[in-house]
Amino acid sequence: MFLSGYFDATKIKAQLANAITLLNLSFGVLAIILIMNGLHHMSLVFIFLAAVLDRFDGMVARHYHAESLFGKELDSLCDLVSFGLAPALLIYETAMYTTPWAGILVTVFYVLAGAVRLARYNVTEFDGVFCGVPITAAGVAMTLSFFLVPYMQPLFFIVSTLSLALLMVSTIRFTKR
Repeated sequence: MFLSGYFDATKIKAQLANAITLLNLSFGVLAIILIMNGLHHMSLVFIFLAAVLDRFDGMVARHYHAESLFGKELDSLCDLVSFGLAPALLIYETAMYTTPWAGILVTVFYVLAGAVRLARYNVTEFDGVFCGVPITAAGVAMTLSFFLVPYMQPLFFIVSTLSLALLMVSTIRFTKR
C-alpha cells in the first residue's frame, strides 16, 4: 500500500500495550479533573474505564510478546494516578473533606502506600502471586465506596482508606486471577 513503507506493523504491535497504558493514564487524569470540577459521578466512569484498560494492557503485551521493563514502569506510573490519586481524591472530596487533617493525612498515606506497593512490585520477580493488595484492586474498592457516601460517616472512609493502604503494603499474598 501507499503508506506501508512508513508503518512497520511489528513496531505498532510492540507499542499497542503502551498506548493502552497511556489511555489508562489519560482516563485517570480526566477523572481527577472531573473531581476538581465537582463532577464526582462522572469521574467514576473514567476510573472504571482505566481499570478495564489496566486489565488489557498486560494481556496485549504478552500476546504480542512486547513485555518490557519500560512498559512495566510506565504501567506503574499510570496506575499510581488512576488507582492511587484519583480514587483517593474522589473519596477525600466527597466523604473526608469535613475532617480536614485526618482526611488529608489518610489520603496522602494511601497514595504513598500505593507508590511503595508499585515500587516493590517493580523490583521483585513476579511468580503469579501478589505481595499485598494490587493498587488496581484497592483503587476500584475505594471508588466503589463512593456509593456509600450518603450513608456512612467520614470515620468509615478514614478507616477503610487506611485499611486499603495497609493492605497494599502488607506481606499478605494474593494469587493473580
